[in-house]
Amino acid sequence: MIALSLAEIATITGGDLHLVGTDTDRTVVHGVVDTDSRNMTAGGIFVAKPGAETDGHRFVGAAVANGAVLALVEHVVDDEITQIVVADVVEALGALAREVVARVRAAGDLRIVGITGSNGKTTTKNFLARILQDDGETIAPINSYNNEVGAPVTMLRVTDTTRYLVSEFGAAAPGSIAKLAGLVEPDVAVVLMVGMAHAGGFGGIEATAKAKSELVTASRADGTAVLNIDDPRVAAMREIADGRGMTVLGFGQNEEAGVRASDVEVSASGTRATVTTGGASYPLQLKVLGAHHIGNALAAITAASALGVSPSDAIARLETVEIAERWRMQPMGNDRVRIINDAYNASPDSMAAALRTLAQITAPGERTVAVLGAMSELGETAGEEHDRIGLLAVRLNIQRIVVVGPEARRLYLAAVGEGSWDSEAIHLPDQDAAFEYLRTELRDGDRVLVKSSNSVGLRHLGDRLGELFS
Repeated sequence: MIALSLAEIATITGGDLHLVGTDTDRTVVHGVVDTDSRNMTAGGIFVAKPGAETDGHRFVGAAVANGAVLALVEHVVDDEITQIVVADVVEALGALAREVVARVRAAGDLRIVGITGSNGKTTTKNFLARILQDDGETIAPINSYNNEVGAPVTMLRVTDTTRYLVSEFGAAAPGSIAKLAGLVEPDVAVVLMVGMAHAGGFGGIEATAKAKSELVTASRADGTAVLNIDDPRVAAMREIADGRGMTVLGFGQNEEAGVRASDVEVSASGTRATVTTGGASYPLQLKVLGAHHIGNALAAITAASALGVSPSDAIARLETVEIAERWRMQPMGNDRVRIINDAYNASPDSMAAALRTLAQITAPGERTVAVLGAMSELGETAGEEHDRIGLLAVRLNIQRIVVVGPEARRLYLAAVGEGSWDSEAIHLPDQDAAFEYLRTELRDGDRVLVKSSNSVGLRHLGDRLGELFS
């Protein structure tokens, strides 16, 4: 974070300063800002966020031990540390992020990119950060820091020398993206897709589309909207962008896309495509598995072009990326048994894309094995969406379908109903049972996909299988 005095921080957050042995106006703080006491370093600011399971106020002492010199709290604690008491620490965190980014932007050439979409946010964020980091100091979220806490924490990592801030915005509810993006008003708004992820919390896919469009509305009117032309709901956001006077750049495989992919090929070594833009064509060879990641790459290339990076430079930098992110199409295991650990998250769209990738990268004589858990936050559509994935797995001729956990039982029943029986499909109660089954079932030549929503925890099963066959 940039240097601010205690008095400035109190004013920005609207809090009451409780000083411990320092001078209010002259004491300057410029350390890390975080809600996790374990992430504190010397000079850090600890945000004592109350939670459903635990209360950050209990960990102020631990934050002090790790170097924190200031705590944002909702009530005074006994620990020996200067404190700023605010009504809501999350709101205070957002206010601090807004002010810090505004000061850096006003003083230099900071450019801000916001990314949203039902799937692909984190991969696109990583792709774009890799492209931009060669041109200047780039700040991007760790993991999927895209909510009311993670997004401001990322914003507060900017310094006076930061050139690019890449922000990822998730939607917990209608208005979430507008609020988060409104903190920084991105110069470039990237909308990837509108799918069924979290649709249960929004009341349907149209409401989800409206929530994603908030990024376009909250971005700068003189900025750029980067839209997925292949998705009709995203393409329709052009009307919002045009109405605000924004430049619109489209990407996709559609002929109308300004940055377009063709000749997409998926293999066990990566994903190949031809990228056409500005009348020129460029070969792209990603090391990341999956045809769906071509769209994420196109989004990153398009956003980078809005910031002045040439397609050839963007592509060259993308080709150095080894994996999208841990637990996202992450290759593990060995040449005999290959594991694809893609269980950080799951939606109907990403589940289908992962299954298709598994089928595409498996050679004749090799066996496909899908280890699948539940997809969460689908609301009243959950049953039919699990049915659809069970049917798809059978129709893709996935040879072993291992369904884990009671919440995913309907997926198993759909697979059996479609004809996957006689041990081709099996339902197991938990990941321990699945591990014991798979350690004896897997054999040379198996290609194994592990996929579920984060809350199910199958990413840890994927890690165990990766270690077993390393």
